[in-house]
Amino acid sequence: MANSAILEMRGICKFFPGVRALENVDFTLREGEIHALMGENGAGKSTLIKVLTGVYPKDGGAVSLAGEPVHIKSPQDAQNKGIATVYQEITLCPNLTVAENMYIGRTKSPFTNWSKINRQADQLLDELCIPVSATEQLGNCSIAIQQMVAIARAVDMDCKVLILDEPTSSLDEQEVQRLFGLMRDLKAKGVGIIFVTHFLEQVYEVCDRITVLRDGKLVGEYIIEDLPRVQLVSKMLGKDFDDMAEIKSGSESENIDLNGTPVYQAINLTGTTGIKPFDFEIHKGEVNGFTGLLGSGRSESVRAIFGADRVVGGKVKVNGREVRIRKPLDAMKNGISYLPEDRKLDGIVGDLSVRDNIILALQVMKGFFKPFSRAQAEAFADEYIKLLNIKTASQDTPIKSLSGGNQQKVILARWLLANPQYLILDEPTRGIDVGTKVEIQKLVLKLAAEGKSVTFISSEIDEMVRTCSRLVVMRDGKVVGELTGDELNQNTIMATIAGGESK
Repeated sequence: MANSAILEMRGICKFFPGVRALENVDFTLREGEIHALMGENGAGKSTLIKVLTGVYPKDGGAVSLAGEPVHIKSPQDAQNKGIATVYQEITLCPNLTVAENMYIGRTKSPFTNWSKINRQADQLLDELCIPVSATEQLGNCSIAIQQMVAIARAVDMDCKVLILDEPTSSLDEQEVQRLFGLMRDLKAKGVGIIFVTHFLEQVYEVCDRITVLRDGKLVGEYIIEDLPRVQLVSKMLGKDFDDMAEIKSGSESENIDLNGTPVYQAINLTGTTGIKPFDFEIHKGEVNGFTGLLGSGRSESVRAIFGADRVVGGKVKVNGREVRIRKPLDAMKNGISYLPEDRKLDGIVGDLSVRDNIILALQVMKGFFKPFSRAQAEAFADEYIKLLNIKTASQDTPIKSLSGGNQQKVILARWLLANPQYLILDEPTRGIDVGTKVEIQKLVLKLAAEGKSVTFISSEIDEMVRTCSRLVVMRDGKVVGELTGDELNQNTIMATIAGGESK
């Protein structure tokens, strides 16, 4: 790995009203290295990147590229100086071809020779081992290919610094490995890569060094071999930490009465989204979960339970009494709450304040013609901001301004305020930092200890094993197993998902 620094940021400060987003942060990126930028949600990672790319003006500090001081005024200016960013949400044009996306805005002549452009694009795509044709419409390509095309555009613009912001969150394992191959090729060519991710395994697979931020301050910079994972988590959280074993021991509740009347029971429940009829029940104080590969029907099952998708068959009982749940409001009135898989699409109301998002479910149940007083709303919001340690400048802050983990906490606060007896959490820890994940897992077990029933869904099997006392395994829209006790281990779960009926 080359020793010369391609990028140096020294004493970077950025302040917002009531918030010190960055305070005297240093960051160094060397030529030909992959450097992880790590920290909890709200640690300052996104703000540091936005300062580097000219989205935000810095309030203090200095930036230099290849030893020369620079003042970056805008994203276009950053791009012109050789700093390129590929975001989690693709910012290219899906209706244009791959080549058009690679060269859009860069052709100076009104008469573009697209035949020549396509040949140039194909040559570069071939050099970077990106398996797509220049003339393919981008919208027909997978998310992984679209990200690689964005990277190819940056490479063709002679970028020296490439920022990859959560590039793997929507990719499967094969696509991740293909992306890592491209990153290693660029590293060999001398490009410095800043890699922002929440996946610890990926950091240790592909990165050379790690910089950790916490609460807007620099914790430290580390060579990957010198920082074991448990120490990385400790530095991100700011405390000694071995909560995994603590959570595992807490998941074995002694207060579950499996012989009592279920809090919720479904018999041959059938929805319109391709899931087969299934039976399901959950008892007071129990944490159970649905698991299976993406598309197995786990999310569709809980959406049917909550009435978010139309139910066309089966019976439902709540506390032994048969009820009809046709829509979410029916579920809410029967003490059922649901945190959806996609918080941006189905969860937050971006332009509303943190306070308004917290009281939303309770207000719906009460009726919009009977609004809460300002004092009541503020009291509710204050209680749950403190309870869940939500990091926000104020109750009036628009929720879209919060980090992903804090948005998730606000949605959780919304449903806790509604005081459900049965809480469904679909991917509550996706895309959030390790510390917030643990907070949510602990909260789930605390709620169960208080007598709440919780269904917990996560794509991370080890998280399910730590949190749940019973797992319903799904494959191709069908329940193929129910695991408890010693069966709750990765090998048994994976074997049931992959190939056999264990029920």
